[in-house]
Amino acid sequence: MKPSLKMYICMIAMIFALNGLMPQIAKADATEKIQKIEQFVEAQRAISKIPGLSLVIVEKGETVYQKGFGYANVEDKIPVTAQTLFEIGSTTKAFTGLAILQLEKEGLLERTDDVRKYIPWLELTYNGQVQTVTINQLLYHTSGIASNTIAHIPESEADNAIELTVKTLLNQHLNRIPGSSFEYATINYDVLGLVIEKITKQPYEMYIKQQILEPVNMNDTFVGLQQVHSAELATGYKIGLMREQKYSPPIYRGNVPAGYIVSNTNDIAKWLNLQLGISQIYPIGKKIIQASHIPDQSVEPFDKDTYYASGWGVMEKDEKQYILHAGENPTFTSYFIMQPDEQLGVAILSNMNTSYTTAIGQGVMDLWEGKNVNNNHADNYQKLDKIVTIVCMTLFVLGAFFSIFSLLIVRKLYRKQRMRVSFNKKRILLLFIHSVIVAAILTLMILFPKILLEGLPWGFIKVWGPSSISVLFYSVIVTSVMYYLFGLLLIVTKKKI
Repeated sequence: MKPSLKMYICMIAMIFALNGLMPQIAKADATEKIQKIEQFVEAQRAISKIPGLSLVIVEKGETVYQKGFGYANVEDKIPVTAQTLFEIGSTTKAFTGLAILQLEKEGLLERTDDVRKYIPWLELTYNGQVQTVTINQLLYHTSGIASNTIAHIPESEADNAIELTVKTLLNQHLNRIPGSSFEYATINYDVLGLVIEKITKQPYEMYIKQQILEPVNMNDTFVGLQQVHSAELATGYKIGLMREQKYSPPIYRGNVPAGYIVSNTNDIAKWLNLQLGISQIYPIGKKIIQASHIPDQSVEPFDKDTYYASGWGVMEKDEKQYILHAGENPTFTSYFIMQPDEQLGVAILSNMNTSYTTAIGQGVMDLWEGKNVNNNHADNYQKLDKIVTIVCMTLFVLGAFFSIFSLLIVRKLYRKQRMRVSFNKKRILLLFIHSVIVAAILTLMILFPKILLEGLPWGFIKVWGPSSISVLFYSVIVTSVMYYLFGLLLIVTKKKI
């Protein structure tokens, strides 16, 4: 029996009705996701003490969500907007990696080349033997260069700053055989930056601007702080004494290829869409973008199911592939994460050095995908700052104690209630022991980084660590001096009988 005309009409009417409801259902779902995301971001920002952050989500070529949270400048109450500029830290590496792949496409290099083909003087040694380090090994952080080489990057604003940075490697040995295993060393990408300069015969900043940023229309993105002439640049902060502290770190122009592109979420949305294959931009084709996402699986993963590609981490999770990278500078952090199959990307920029930026970015991706989010993140800088702050407060109390009692002894001397005494063997011995104790405390304080932090210098710790570290350093010195003076007064005087 044939279905009646009436039944056909009813079915067609139902289909149209359902189609009419679908956009409303999708809109309601997106609204609920956005509410959850905003609640999550605000809660995590309060816990982390991040002054300000900018968030963008792209999906299928569209910016589906973008918002600023908090302040670009706390003191002046300037809010974060989509135009606010941030240093993006090590997410810069993907730009340098893409530039290397472009040069290979043009036939100007091979990634299997020895880096000495372009920088002849860069002889790197392991166990006294000169090693062959390839472009690929620099891209994948398998060059053998040690992670702590970051501590020797020189402060410089000179035009040859990248070369000065690379030359610091001549005084340092490789930490492992090239190609044998992964060890993240930011300076790998500074070496690649110098390779770009040697091949193109132009400054790294100019090449990136002309060959990557301009074709992508990233017109509000700058290669290094020296190019930034905008009032939109956020003020940088770091944690200290359990709150945000404004801080202006030194300029490391020689580290620009690894970590000092400056951008905003308007431009980063374009960058994410390029990575997701949405934007077809000459001369940056889809194939070269895909090539930059191919990880090196010849070594063990550097994190759970995560291998390193050309400036990107590539992670397998829940039978999906995610392309991601975090960025960290002394006063800024960033996090980019993409799910290519869904053409989905999330980017977050913040004006504080904290791992909460990564946790928030990952949480936003999870919420947008309809997953549960983990709220139990802890930041090592924040934990360290809390401990150091408590120690500083203790030292302040001790310093006050020694100062007050020293003044009381001086007062009693003035009032003739105490008197000076001549040295005898016992007092000489006490003075010697007292001096040795104070000298040991000060020596340990100075040598502390070399003993426990793989030889990192105090200057590096001051720049990268919580600002309370500097307070601790001077607190130990002042309290030790107060303690020494107090002990000295007790040794060289006695109560008048």
